Amino acid sequence: MENEKIKVMVVDDSPFMRMILKDIIDQQPDMKVIAVAKDGMEAVELALKHRPDVITMDVEMPKLNGIEAVKEIMKRAPTRIIMVSSLTEEGAEITLLALELGAVDFVTKPSGSVSMDFRKMAPELVQKIRDAMKIGVNQLLSRRKPVSGLKVRTIVSGKIVVIGSSTGGPRSLDLVIPPLPKDFPAPILIVQHMPPGFTKSLAQRLDRISNISVKEAEEGDELKPGWAYVAPGDFHMGVKYQDRKGIIYLDKKTEKINNVRPSVDYTLDKVAEIYKENTIAVILTGMGKDGTKGAFKVKFFKGIVIAESPETCVVYGMPKAVVEEGYADFVLPADKIPEKLAELV
Repeated sequence: MENEKIKVMVVDDSPFMRMILKDIIDQQPDMKVIAVAKDGMEAVELALKHRPDVITMDVEMPKLNGIEAVKEIMKRAPTRIIMVSSLTEEGAEITLLALELGAVDFVTKPSGSVSMDFRKMAPELVQKIRDAMKIGVNQLLSRRKPVSGLKVRTIVSGKIVVIGSSTGGPRSLDLVIPPLPKDFPAPILIVQHMPPGFTKSLAQRLDRISNISVKEAEEGDELKPGWAYVAPGDFHMGVKYQDRKGIIYLDKKTEKINNVRPSVDYTLDKVAEIYKENTIAVILTGMGKDGTKGAFKVKFFKGIVIAESPETCVVYGMPKAVVEEGYADFVLPADKIPEKLAELV
């Protein structure tokens, strides 16, 4: 079965990390390390030479950092790339940029850039390598330019949009959020599966490139039209109705749902109860089924559900589950979703 193994290339500037990563991967029966690179230059060279199935890419490196290396590799030998990031604000920023450029996913080093306790991450890393293999390389390249300048009929209705995404989400969000007009007449709640720290960088980056305002949600935020609120990592995000306003609350006590916190099922459950038929749910790319139960709840109250279609998904998992259950009113590529939202609100 040797030739059936997943061929992995490890890129890291620390000899210690290279050794640990190689060790973790080679212990798996279904994968093996076929090349090791110590910087971005070498990564590009070896990716072209060995054509690995998956690359683990350190974010911070000398001689062509992780970002430049991802750009070059995606241009010359498109490959599934998993970023290995430190949990710093800067690490989060770079990682999001890498996802935008075509990397499929990321894992975080628990502490600092040379992480003694990285072995704890082994199960997550090998799972992400296996998951990456479910993604076709051509899907990594389906970058589409956002449509700009949509106009919305400004009848301020009490509608609300809830967006759920996981693997590949940042890239789909790049196609959905920036084109929405500044006067978009509904609040938007974004639930992207990511650890703490990353959600803040995601919100800041979306805010920079969008017409509407985007922030990481905080306890007590009042929902306003033309604003998007990103659920912070490790908190479920709910909405309550008080003083005739929708108010965000954050919940860390409730266990993970579908193995994730934040979970979009949690948010949709709370939102649909309050906004009923005025709820619009959008389920974007991601592994698993988070969002399916929530979509059921939205349909129960006669709201609307949009699922991202396979051609722009990095992973057609979450939207697929919604479509298969028959809950999707529209199945659209990410770049067509903003127009549909503008029409619906």
